[in-house]
Amino acid sequence: MAQLRIPGPTPCPEEVLKAMSRQMINHRGDEFGEMMRSVTAKLKTVFQTQNDLYLLTGSGTGGMEAAIVNVLSPGDKVLAISVGVFGDRFANIARTYGADVTVVKSEDGKPADVDAVRKALQSDPKIKAVIVTHNESSTGVVNPLGDIAKLAKDAGKLIMVDAVSSMGGIDCPVDKWGLDVVATGSQKCWMLPPGMAFVSVSKDAWKAHATAKMPRFYWDFTRAKKFYEEKGQTPWTPNVSLVYAMQPALDMILKEGLPNVFARHTRIAKMTREGLKAMGQTLFVADEKYASNTVTAVTATKGLDQKKLNKILRDEFQVVISGGQQNLEGKIYRIGHLGWVTEKDIKEVLDALKIALPKAGFGSAK
Repeated sequence: MAQLRIPGPTPCPEEVLKAMSRQMINHRGDEFGEMMRSVTAKLKTVFQTQNDLYLLTGSGTGGMEAAIVNVLSPGDKVLAISVGVFGDRFANIARTYGADVTVVKSEDGKPADVDAVRKALQSDPKIKAVIVTHNESSTGVVNPLGDIAKLAKDAGKLIMVDAVSSMGGIDCPVDKWGLDVVATGSQKCWMLPPGMAFVSVSKDAWKAHATAKMPRFYWDFTRAKKFYEEKGQTPWTPNVSLVYAMQPALDMILKEGLPNVFARHTRIAKMTREGLKAMGQTLFVADEKYASNTVTAVTATKGLDQKKLNKILRDEFQVVISGGQQNLEGKIYRIGHLGWVTEKDIKEVLDALKIALPKAGFGSAK
């Protein structure tokens, strides 16, 4: 089996794959309702929240769109904090639905500037919401979300978070930080295939939802709330197989314990970064205080052909990593270490890199 070390989808444990092979059941029946209530309660434990939480059949981007359309109206002022591709995507979703978006943009490889966020909030009291990506997997940067959330809440703003590549791998205490809508995706730290988004909704978000005018149908939180509270169901046909798979996946996370899950991701991320530096690689995130614990980005330097490196790793070592996206295509490579991952997995990747790097041109130029 290939070593799949991209930032998602991530490998799935055998218990998860086995659970998905179950025959279908009635998604409008009692058995499914009991399953939904069980996995929702476990998800709340990982989110560290007492807020409402819903399963949406779709990708993480669907969860981000749901966050926008359920609490905002066309013309609402939104402060979007972007440090990469997915921060830009969140801003573009808001624009698409008619929000008046101001972007605080950071240079690639650097986290959000908290002072710039503070100044932006102070300069426009009409801002209704702040939207931000917790962990920017396109650049390997983790944002100081706790600090950003405090600024937003102290200013009386909503804060909506793309936690697609962080929740379940990097500490993101929803209630402690006062996060209003938080979206994540099944294919990242949850050790599941793609196809489900999980979204938490605060009391403040519900108040905003009551007057929000952006169009919504499939993503409507009111429908999700009604079906879940009355029947333990989803308003639309759910991905039943993924709900099956969530039981063993969540049990594995909770058995390991959240502090231990976070510590494992921290430990493996440090091992990855130290191993890369020992080979002369340049980390894309210079300040390791803001280096992601779920994905590491590396600058292609000294003659390294990033696309050739990826091909050599895949063809000769069955190790699959990612390149850069959009303006970073060919300039960086990314190693995912999130979800079902151990030190042994990363050692295999690092061992393969030692051989593959010179073959891909590393060291041929100064």
